[in-house]
Amino acid sequence: MKKLLTMFLTFLKIGAFTFGGGYAMIPLIETEVVDKQHWIKKEEFLDIIVISQTFPGALAVNSSTFIGYRIGGILGAMLALIGVVLPSFFIMLVVAHFFLQFRNNPIVDLVFKGISAAVPMLILVAVISLSKSINKSTINLIIIIFTIIGISVLNIHPVLIILLSGIYGAVFLREKVN
Repeated sequence: MKKLLTMFLTFLKIGAFTFGGGYAMIPLIETEVVDKQHWIKKEEFLDIIVISQTFPGALAVNSSTFIGYRIGGILGAMLALIGVVLPSFFIMLVVAHFFLQFRNNPIVDLVFKGISAAVPMLILVAVISLSKSINKSTINLIIIIFTIIGISVLNIHPVLIILLSGIYGAVFLREKVN
């Protein structure tokens, strides 16, 4: 029970102190779950992030649910989910209540500008951290290049990229599993 309470409080902290959405949460989730608590290994964390991206819904919600399930079964999944969502829920209630009164306040505006400047760097940290776990092979480099070109130049939807990459892996990388 102590482990479940610790996990709930960990995800509550992650939910309360991470701004910018799921991708910005990845470094904090990794630090807490892999580095500090040692609940899962880095490779398993990477697998959870990949699986979480392929399911509908928010990355933070999906990944916290998977990690919670891995740590404490169904109860762990529910506690991790509640922990990561609860701070946002209360913050949104407060913001919705007071937003119109304070939106034109210069200090509030500066706070939002400061937070929005940090979010892309948090996402970059997540990309760098996750890239360390990727097998440095020629085929992975080709997939990365095609993904970047496909999304940024050809405007291919990321879901299609994920599906095509999954199909490629299932068809052409099968011999590595057998």
